[in-house]
Amino acid sequence: MIQALLLTLALAAAGPKRPNVLFVAVDDMNNDIGAYGSRQVKSPHIDRLAARGIRFDRAYTQFPLCSPSRVSLMTGLRPGRTKVFDLKTNFRDHLPDVVTMPQLFTKNGYFAARVGKIFHYGNPGDIGTSGLDDPKSWQQVVNPRGRDKDEENKLTIHTPGKGLGASLTYLASDGTDEEHTDGKVANEAIKLMEAHKDAPFFLAVGFYRPHCPYIAPKKYFDLYPLETITFPEQAADEKDRHPEVALGSTKPWPLFGVNLTQARESKRAYYAAISFVDAQLGRVLDALDRLKLADNTIVVFWSDHGYHLGEHGLWMKQSLFEESARTPLIFAGPGIGKGVSSRPVELLDMYPTLADLAGLKPPADLQGASLRPLLKNPKAAWKRAAYTETRGGHSVRTERYRYTEWPGHRELYDHQTDPREEKNLADDPKQTKTVAELHALVAKNWQ
Repeated sequence: MIQALLLTLALAAAGPKRPNVLFVAVDDMNNDIGAYGSRQVKSPHIDRLAARGIRFDRAYTQFPLCSPSRVSLMTGLRPGRTKVFDLKTNFRDHLPDVVTMPQLFTKNGYFAARVGKIFHYGNPGDIGTSGLDDPKSWQQVVNPRGRDKDEENKLTIHTPGKGLGASLTYLASDGTDEEHTDGKVANEAIKLMEAHKDAPFFLAVGFYRPHCPYIAPKKYFDLYPLETITFPEQAADEKDRHPEVALGSTKPWPLFGVNLTQARESKRAYYAAISFVDAQLGRVLDALDRLKLADNTIVVFWSDHGYHLGEHGLWMKQSLFEESARTPLIFAGPGIGKGVSSRPVELLDMYPTLADLAGLKPPADLQGASLRPLLKNPKAAWKRAAYTETRGGHSVRTERYRYTEWPGHRELYDHQTDPREEKNLADDPKQTKTVAELHALVAKNWQ
């Protein structure tokens, strides 16, 4: 600890000031936010961050489940390399010497700290602990615990047979923002910025919402009157369109067996949780401005994967449809332009990108690519596709198409005409060339 601090001070004094990194994660947040076009969800602070930088409209997780996704992006390696496909495996068992993103920054004189959930935690079970964290990655960690964890006995539970971390449950709390775990995450992040504002830092701030159970102060529920909450219509033949495994992330299907009123209540609570965590992000961004750090701090905002709210009869994640694979991703700060990029990018691109922006040499075997060209010109040429997998299924996303392969079944969706992925074109003779090209990408990536 002392040696790292001395290195930080020595390097800070030796040359030009290097950019800080504020690395902000949210848990299970989809793209139903204002910056991404939602007219219903209120997310003013995410929106103002997006207005300051580059918003990626087609950013994708490598595996739509918390631990595989987070390990992938923190190591810069795909799940096939990390061997993490579940919520229990420690990547160090397979890659004991891998250099994670914050480790790279520490080795180059940065102070690296974590507040809240960055690597995997059982949410809400591991709140207040380090969960399945990686101690080698940090010089300091803080594990907040708030009243949301202590009030789980007050939850409305629509799926009593499921654990709280995979359930449709909610609570409109009487507590203040700062009494909740995510309010404490914001408090602790601000304290660390204040303490380390004079030397380069890599500060990872991991919020726990909107992951279920959907808990937020009541005022955020009041933003969404229940009568304004609608639900996507479901095709009568939805189940017949796909193999069982493609819809297997939601059991019982559809909608975990809840009725429409319960589904609408759960969706309302999810939106309330988004607005709550948005407010906590706003407090952190305000502190960044107050401390006069914004001009020298790269801010990255991301979620570990997307989240279904009834599309295809599904809830939550672990599917290979767009709602599950797509995630918000925003960069802002020095050297970063303003605008929107429609290029398909991956969460594991964050590691080489941040190394590039900070002038650091990353490990040679990273599987992502630096997004720096797109951060300068969001419409720059980009030849890469985005790859997402689950157990038994593989999907590739280009700017126009999603192509997915399951054992004995394939699906092709043209997002130019079918953004809800309702018409499978895989067997359309007109799409033979497209299918062949995308199959080749799948075969190359998962050979």
